[in-house]
Amino acid sequence: MKFTKTIEVKNIFNKISYKYDFLNNLLSFGLHRLWKRKLVNLLEPINGEDWADLCCGTGDLAFLISERVSPMGSITGIDSAEDILKIAKKKSELKKNKFIKWEIQDVLEINDYSKNFDGICMSYGLRNLNNVEEGIKKVFYLLKDKGRAGFLDFNHSTKSSLSNIFQKIYLRFVVLTISRLFNLGPEYAYIEKSIRNFPKKNELINIAKEVGFQKAEYMTILGGQMGILILTK
Repeated sequence: MKFTKTIEVKNIFNKISYKYDFLNNLLSFGLHRLWKRKLVNLLEPINGEDWADLCCGTGDLAFLISERVSPMGSITGIDSAEDILKIAKKKSELKKNKFIKWEIQDVLEINDYSKNFDGICMSYGLRNLNNVEEGIKKVFYLLKDKGRAGFLDFNHSTKSSLSNIFQKIYLRFVVLTISRLFNLGPEYAYIEKSIRNFPKKNELINIAKEVGFQKAEYMTILGGQMGILILTK
C-alpha cells in the first residue's frame, strides 16, 4: 500500500508537469540551472560511470550527468510521476540522447539491488519522499562502495532568521501569486509545508552518518535559501 504523501506528491507533479520547466525558470530567474550544474561539478561524474537521477522530474540533472559519463557510462532517470517523466523522455528524444534510461518507480520502492551505481543525485526530491531517512538509506544501498551522492533542495533555515523570513515571503507572495495565474496555487503552496517538515542541515548530516555514509558535507547557496548535501559511502 502506497503512503498518502507518496500519492499526494505524485499527483502534484503530474498536475504541474505541463508548466514545470517554465515555472522553474520563471520562479528561480533561471538560477536553478546554475545550482544543478554546481551539484554535478561537486559530484565529479566521469566517463564510464553508472549514475542514477532519482525523482528526476523532467531530467535536468540526468542530462547534465550524461554529458560527463557518456559514451562509456550510463544514467538512469527514475520518477513516480508518469506525466512529468513523459516530458523527460520527449526532451531526450529531441536531444537524441541514447545514454539515459527512464524508469517509472517510487524511490522508496526500488528493491532491485542489482542496480549498483557509482553515483546518485537528486534535486528537490528528498524533501518530497514519504520518509527522508528511508530515502537516504535507499541511496546508500543503491551505491557501490566509495560511491557518492548529492542532493539539491530548499534549505530549512533557522526559524526567524533573515533567510527563513525571506523564504516565507517569497514563497507566499511571489511563488503563490504566480502559480495561481496557472491555477496551480494549491500545488505550489505545498512547497512551504514540505520545507517545514524537512530536516535541517545538522539533522541531515546525522541521518546520513547513522545510515552508514563515511562522509557528509552540507553547504548553503543563495544566502541560505538552498542547500547541497554531498555524501560519500
